[in-house]
Amino acid sequence: MTFITEIKTFAALGSGVIGSGWVARALAHGLDVVAWDPAPGAEQALRKRVANAWPALQQQGLGPGASQARLRFVSTIEACVRDADFIQESAPERLDLKLDLHAQISAAAKPDAIIGSSTSGLLPSEFYESARHPERCLVGHPFNPVYLLPLVEIVGGKHTSPAAIDAAKTIYTALGMRPLHVRKEVPGFIADRLLEALWREALHLVNDGVATTGEIDDAIRFGAGLRWSFMGTFLTYTLAGGDAGMRHFMSQFGPALKLPWTYLPAPELTDKLIDDVVEGTSEQLGERSIAALERYRDDTLLAVLGAVQASKARHGMAFGD
Repeated sequence: MTFITEIKTFAALGSGVIGSGWVARALAHGLDVVAWDPAPGAEQALRKRVANAWPALQQQGLGPGASQARLRFVSTIEACVRDADFIQESAPERLDLKLDLHAQISAAAKPDAIIGSSTSGLLPSEFYESARHPERCLVGHPFNPVYLLPLVEIVGGKHTSPAAIDAAKTIYTALGMRPLHVRKEVPGFIADRLLEALWREALHLVNDGVATTGEIDDAIRFGAGLRWSFMGTFLTYTLAGGDAGMRHFMSQFGPALKLPWTYLPAPELTDKLIDDVVEGTSEQLGERSIAALERYRDDTLLAVLGAVQASKARHGMAFGD
Protein backbone atom coordinates (compact mmCIF):
# COMPACT_ATOMS: atom_id res chain seq x y z
CA MET A 1 0.00 0.00 0.00
CA THR A 2 1.13 3.56 -0.74
CA PHE A 3 0.93 6.08 2.10
CA ILE A 4 0.72 9.87 2.07
CA THR A 5 4.18 11.40 2.50
CA GLU A 6 3.65 14.99 1.32
CA ILE A 7 1.50 16.49 4.02
CA LYS A 8 -0.44 19.74 4.12
CA THR A 9 -2.69 19.10 7.12
CA PHE A 10 -1.29 17.80 10.41
CA ALA A 11 -3.66 16.42 13.06
CA ALA A 12 -2.60 16.59 16.71
CA LEU A 13 -4.56 14.75 19.40
CA GLY A 14 -3.52 15.78 22.89
CA SER A 15 -2.17 19.26 23.57
CA GLY A 16 0.01 18.95 26.67
CA VAL A 17 3.73 19.64 26.68
CA ILE A 18 4.47 17.05 23.97
CA GLY A 19 1.36 17.59 21.89
CA SER A 20 1.81 21.36 21.85
CA GLY A 21 5.43 20.82 20.81
CA TRP A 22 4.26 18.86 17.78
CA VAL A 23 1.77 21.60 16.95
CA ALA A 24 4.47 24.29 17.17
CA ARG A 25 6.85 22.28 14.95
CA ALA A 26 4.16 21.63 12.33
CA LEU A 27 3.05 25.27 12.26
CA ALA A 28 6.67 26.40 11.95
CA HIS A 29 6.97 24.24 8.83
CA GLY A 30 4.03 25.97 7.17
CA LEU A 31 1.41 23.27 7.73
CA ASP A 32 -2.25 23.58 8.61
CA VAL A 33 -2.78 22.04 12.04
CA VAL A 34 -6.02 20.68 13.45
CA ALA A 35 -5.91 19.93 17.19
CA TRP A 36 -8.17 18.14 19.64
CA ASP A 37 -8.00 17.73 23.40
CA PRO A 38 -11.01 17.13 25.68
CA ALA A 39 -9.48 18.81 28.75
CA PRO A 40 -11.14 22.03 29.94
CA GLY A 41 -9.24 25.10 28.77
CA ALA A 42 -7.10 23.01 26.42
CA GLU A 43 -7.29 25.37 23.44
CA GLN A 44 -6.20 28.42 25.46
CA ALA A 45 -3.34 26.47 27.07
CA LEU A 46 -2.22 25.14 23.67
CA ARG A 47 -2.14 28.56 22.04
CA LYS A 48 -0.20 29.93 25.02
CA ARG A 49 2.43 27.17 24.75
CA VAL A 50 2.80 27.69 21.00
CA ALA A 51 3.20 31.45 21.51
CA ASN A 52 5.91 30.82 24.12
CA ALA A 53 7.78 28.55 21.68
CA TRP A 54 7.43 30.84 18.67
CA PRO A 55 10.40 33.20 19.37
CA ALA A 56 12.78 30.22 19.36
CA LEU A 57 11.23 28.93 16.14
CA GLN A 58 11.60 32.37 14.55
CA GLN A 59 15.24 32.41 15.58
CA GLN A 60 15.73 28.94 14.11
CA GLY A 61 14.00 29.97 10.89
CA LEU A 62 10.36 29.53 9.89
CA GLY A 63 9.23 27.65 6.81
CA PRO A 64 7.22 29.27 3.99
CA GLY A 65 3.70 30.07 5.16
CA ALA A 66 4.45 29.41 8.82
CA SER A 67 1.85 31.04 11.03
CA GLN A 68 0.20 30.48 14.40
CA ALA A 69 -3.05 31.45 12.68
CA ARG A 70 -3.02 28.13 10.82
CA LEU A 71 -3.97 26.30 14.03
CA ARG A 72 -7.62 25.22 14.28
CA PHE A 73 -9.00 23.61 17.44
CA VAL A 74 -11.96 21.23 17.08
CA SER A 75 -14.31 19.47 19.47
CA THR A 76 -14.30 15.89 18.16
CA ILE A 77 -11.80 13.23 17.19
CA GLU A 78 -13.49 12.79 13.84
CA ALA A 79 -13.23 16.47 12.96
CA CYS A 80 -9.57 16.42 13.93
CA VAL A 81 -8.45 13.51 11.75
CA ARG A 82 -10.83 13.13 8.81
CA ASP A 83 -8.98 15.52 6.46
CA ALA A 84 -5.50 15.02 7.92
CA ASP A 85 -2.59 13.80 5.81
CA PHE A 86 -0.71 12.77 8.95
CA ILE A 87 -1.85 12.15 12.52
CA GLN A 88 0.16 12.42 15.74
CA GLU A 89 -1.43 11.30 19.01
CA SER A 90 0.05 12.56 22.30
CA ALA A 91 -2.47 11.35 24.88
CA PRO A 92 -1.63 10.25 28.46
CA GLU A 93 0.29 6.98 28.91
CA ARG A 94 -2.65 4.68 29.61
CA LEU A 95 -3.16 1.54 27.57
CA ASP A 96 -6.95 1.50 27.89
CA LEU A 97 -7.17 5.14 26.81
CA LYS A 98 -4.94 4.67 23.77
CA LEU A 99 -6.75 1.49 22.70
CA ASP A 100 -10.08 3.30 22.63
CA LEU A 101 -8.60 6.46 21.12
CA HIS A 102 -6.91 4.69 18.22
CA ALA A 103 -9.99 2.65 17.42
CA GLN A 104 -11.79 5.99 16.91
CA ILE A 105 -8.88 7.73 15.15
CA SER A 106 -8.27 4.95 12.65
CA ALA A 107 -11.97 4.59 11.85
CA ALA A 108 -12.27 8.28 10.94
CA ALA A 109 -8.89 8.84 9.25
CA LYS A 110 -7.95 8.43 5.60
CA PRO A 111 -6.79 4.83 5.13
CA ASP A 112 -3.50 6.01 3.59
CA ALA A 113 -2.67 8.52 6.35
CA ILE A 114 0.14 7.48 8.71
CA ILE A 115 -0.85 7.46 12.39
CA GLY A 116 1.91 8.08 14.93
CA SER A 117 1.85 7.95 18.71
CA SER A 118 4.12 9.93 21.01
CA THR A 119 4.13 7.20 23.64
CA SER A 120 7.43 6.83 25.47
CA GLY A 121 6.94 3.31 26.76
CA LEU A 122 3.77 1.53 25.64
CA LEU A 123 4.16 -0.95 22.81
CA PRO A 124 2.38 -0.27 19.50
CA SER A 125 1.24 -3.88 19.05
CA GLU A 126 -0.79 -3.47 22.24
CA PHE A 127 -2.49 -0.11 21.85
CA TYR A 128 -3.10 -0.42 18.09
CA GLU A 129 -4.80 -3.80 18.61
CA SER A 130 -8.26 -2.41 17.74
CA ALA A 131 -7.10 0.03 15.05
CA ARG A 132 -8.40 -0.08 11.51
CA HIS A 133 -5.64 -0.48 8.91
CA PRO A 134 -3.00 -1.14 11.61
CA GLU A 135 -0.34 -1.51 8.91
CA ARG A 136 -0.05 2.32 8.88
CA CYS A 137 0.15 2.69 12.68
CA LEU A 138 3.42 3.21 14.55
CA VAL A 139 5.20 5.03 17.37
CA GLY A 140 6.83 8.39 16.67
CA HIS A 141 8.46 9.16 20.02
CA PRO A 142 9.89 12.70 20.24
CA PHE A 143 11.87 14.53 22.90
CA ASN A 144 11.02 17.70 24.78
CA PRO A 145 11.03 20.39 23.45
CA VAL A 146 9.58 18.68 20.39
CA TYR A 147 9.73 21.87 18.33
CA LEU A 148 13.56 22.09 18.66
CA LEU A 149 15.04 18.66 19.39
CA PRO A 150 15.34 16.67 16.16
CA LEU A 151 15.32 13.06 17.43
CA VAL A 152 12.18 10.98 16.85
CA GLU A 153 12.18 7.23 17.53
CA ILE A 154 10.05 5.25 15.07
CA VAL A 155 8.77 1.90 16.34
CA GLY A 156 6.54 -0.43 14.37
CA GLY A 157 4.13 -2.97 15.83
CA LYS A 158 3.46 -6.49 14.64
CA HIS A 159 1.11 -5.22 11.90
CA THR A 160 3.12 -2.16 10.81
CA SER A 161 4.31 -2.40 7.22
CA PRO A 162 7.85 -1.51 6.13
CA ALA A 163 6.27 0.99 3.72
CA ALA A 164 4.70 2.80 6.68
CA ILE A 165 8.08 3.00 8.43
CA ASP A 166 9.61 4.49 5.28
CA ALA A 167 6.72 6.94 4.91
CA ALA A 168 7.08 8.05 8.54
CA LYS A 169 10.81 8.62 8.02
CA THR A 170 10.03 10.83 5.03
CA ILE A 171 7.39 12.82 6.92
CA TYR A 172 9.45 13.38 10.06
CA THR A 173 12.50 14.33 8.00
CA ALA A 174 10.41 16.93 6.17
CA LEU A 175 9.52 18.32 9.59
CA GLY A 176 13.22 18.87 10.30
CA MET A 177 13.66 15.79 12.48
CA ARG A 178 16.22 12.98 12.67
CA PRO A 179 14.24 9.70 12.54
CA LEU A 180 15.73 6.71 14.35
CA HIS A 181 14.13 3.37 13.49
CA VAL A 182 14.06 1.17 16.59
CA ARG A 183 14.67 -2.32 15.22
CA LYS A 184 12.73 -4.22 17.89
CA GLU A 185 9.56 -3.49 19.82
CA VAL A 186 11.06 -3.13 23.31
CA PRO A 187 9.73 -1.20 26.33
CA GLY A 188 11.29 2.25 26.63
CA PHE A 189 12.76 2.03 23.12
CA ILE A 190 16.38 3.32 23.01
CA ALA A 191 16.82 6.81 24.41
CA ASP A 192 14.47 6.49 27.38
CA ARG A 193 16.10 3.24 28.47
CA LEU A 194 19.41 5.09 28.65
CA LEU A 195 17.86 8.09 30.39
CA GLU A 196 16.05 5.85 32.87
CA ALA A 197 19.34 4.23 33.91
CA LEU A 198 20.91 7.64 34.54
CA TRP A 199 17.79 8.86 36.37
CA ARG A 200 17.83 5.87 38.73
CA GLU A 201 21.48 6.46 39.59
CA ALA A 202 20.80 10.16 40.16
CA LEU A 203 17.97 9.35 42.58
CA HIS A 204 20.23 6.93 44.46
CA LEU A 205 22.88 9.64 44.83
CA VAL A 206 20.29 12.03 46.30
CA ASN A 207 18.80 9.31 48.49
CA ASP A 208 22.21 8.31 49.86
CA GLY A 209 23.18 11.91 50.63
CA VAL A 210 26.05 11.86 48.14
CA ALA A 211 24.96 14.93 46.19
CA THR A 212 22.17 17.44 45.75
CA THR A 213 20.08 17.68 42.59
CA GLY A 214 22.05 20.76 41.55
CA GLU A 215 25.40 19.06 42.04
CA ILE A 216 24.29 16.07 39.98
CA ASP A 217 23.11 18.36 37.19
CA ASP A 218 26.48 20.14 37.34
CA ALA A 219 28.27 16.80 36.98
CA ILE A 220 26.34 16.24 33.75
CA ARG A 221 26.25 19.70 32.21
CA PHE A 222 29.92 20.56 32.84
CA GLY A 223 31.20 17.09 32.00
CA ALA A 224 29.74 14.26 29.96
CA GLY A 225 26.75 16.27 28.80
CA LEU A 226 28.94 18.56 26.71
CA ARG A 227 30.47 15.57 24.93
CA TRP A 228 27.13 13.82 24.50
CA SER A 229 25.70 16.80 22.64
CA PHE A 230 27.88 16.17 19.60
CA MET A 231 29.61 12.80 20.00
CA GLY A 232 27.45 10.43 22.03
CA THR A 233 28.79 7.66 24.27
CA PHE A 234 30.46 5.08 22.04
CA LEU A 235 32.48 7.55 19.98
CA THR A 236 33.52 9.40 23.14
CA TYR A 237 34.83 6.18 24.67
CA THR A 238 36.56 5.30 21.40
CA LEU A 239 38.66 8.45 21.82
CA ALA A 240 39.31 7.52 25.45
CA GLY A 241 41.09 4.43 24.15
CA GLY A 242 43.71 6.58 22.43
CA ASP A 243 45.13 5.51 19.08
CA ALA A 244 44.11 1.91 19.77
CA GLY A 245 40.48 3.04 20.02
CA MET A 246 37.56 1.09 21.40
CA ARG A 247 39.31 -2.28 21.73
CA HIS A 248 41.89 -0.76 24.09
CA PHE A 249 39.20 1.09 26.01
CA MET A 250 37.19 -2.12 26.52
CA SER A 251 40.30 -3.96 27.64
CA GLN A 252 41.41 -1.25 30.06
CA PHE A 253 38.08 -0.17 31.53
CA GLY A 254 35.92 -3.23 30.93
CA PRO A 255 36.78 -4.83 34.30
CA ALA A 256 35.31 -1.78 36.07
CA LEU A 257 31.89 -2.87 34.81
CA LYS A 258 32.05 -5.68 37.36
CA LEU A 259 32.63 -3.28 40.25
CA PRO A 260 29.58 -2.34 42.35
CA TRP A 261 29.55 1.32 41.33
CA THR A 262 25.93 1.44 40.25
CA TYR A 263 22.52 0.19 41.30
CA LEU A 264 20.13 -1.44 38.86
CA PRO A 265 16.87 -1.29 40.87
CA ALA A 266 15.36 2.14 41.47
CA PRO A 267 15.38 3.46 45.02
CA GLU A 268 12.17 3.42 47.03
CA LEU A 269 10.35 6.70 46.39
CA THR A 270 9.94 7.61 50.05
CA ASP A 271 8.42 10.90 51.15
CA LYS A 272 11.88 12.06 52.20
CA LEU A 273 13.42 11.31 48.81
CA ILE A 274 10.59 13.07 47.00
CA ASP A 275 10.91 16.07 49.33
CA ASP A 276 14.70 16.19 48.82
CA VAL A 277 14.29 16.14 45.03
CA VAL A 278 11.54 18.76 45.05
CA GLU A 279 13.44 21.04 47.43
CA GLY A 280 16.64 20.67 45.42
CA THR A 281 15.01 21.48 42.10
CA SER A 282 13.07 24.37 43.66
CA GLU A 283 16.37 25.83 44.80
CA GLN A 284 17.76 25.41 41.28
CA LEU A 285 14.70 27.10 39.78
CA GLY A 286 14.95 30.06 42.15
CA GLU A 287 12.70 32.98 41.27
CA ARG A 288 12.40 32.02 37.59
CA SER A 289 9.07 30.86 36.21
CA ILE A 290 8.76 27.64 34.23
CA ALA A 291 8.00 29.68 31.10
CA ALA A 292 11.14 31.80 31.61
CA LEU A 293 13.26 28.68 32.08
CA GLU A 294 11.74 27.19 28.91
CA ARG A 295 12.82 30.28 26.96
CA TYR A 296 16.35 30.02 28.43
CA ARG A 297 16.44 26.33 27.50
CA ASP A 298 15.27 27.06 23.96
CA ASP A 299 17.82 29.85 23.40
CA THR A 300 20.63 27.67 24.72
CA LEU A 301 19.56 24.65 22.68
CA LEU A 302 19.60 26.80 19.56
CA ALA A 303 23.09 28.00 20.44
CA VAL A 304 24.34 24.44 20.98
CA LEU A 305 22.69 23.15 17.79
CA GLY A 306 24.14 26.07 15.84
CA ALA A 307 27.62 25.53 17.26
CA VAL A 308 27.54 21.79 16.50
CA GLN A 309 26.28 22.41 12.97
CA ALA A 310 28.96 25.04 12.29
CA SER A 311 31.72 22.82 13.66
CA LYS A 312 30.58 19.83 11.59
CA ALA A 313 30.53 22.01 8.47
CA ARG A 314 34.13 23.08 9.10
CA HIS A 315 35.12 19.42 9.34
CA GLY A 316 33.21 18.42 6.21
CA MET A 317 30.47 16.58 8.10
CA ALA A 318 26.70 16.80 7.69
CA PHE A 319 24.63 17.72 10.74
CA GLY A 320 23.20 14.19 10.93
CA ASP A 321 26.64 12.52 10.90
